[in-house]
Amino acid sequence: QVQLVELGGGSVQAGGSLRLSCHASRLLDSMGWFRQVSGKEREGVAVIDEGGRSRYADSVKGRFTIFKDNAKKTLDLQMNSLKPEDTAMYYCAAGPYSYYNSIRAKDFGYWGQGIQVTVSS
Repeated sequence: QVQLVELGGGSVQAGGSLRLSCHASRLLDSMGWFRQVSGKEREGVAVIDEGGRSRYADSVKGRFTIFKDNAKKTLDLQMNSLKPEDTAMYYCAAGPYSYYNSIRAKDFGYWGQGIQVTVSS
């Protein structure tokens, strides 16, 4: 079992920044951040594997950065230049090793409770 707790959400104006933090009972080979808007499927935002290889959704490339601290068992997501379309519930997730560094929600088996991020225009 893996417990994941997200911290750091909130409201910000467009162009602003937020940093999300996920505290894990333990880290798995694949860790990631996902987001979901009501009525839509959960989408991958950023993932990072055991070797530090990261992968981002096209919509956030150049704006978001994923960080992992193995000693602290934390996974952070630094979000800059936020846009209203980034508004969503954000989830921390953990999963097994993925050769392709999967960013698909179905490849992750453990999830946090989610945290709201709201970006106003």
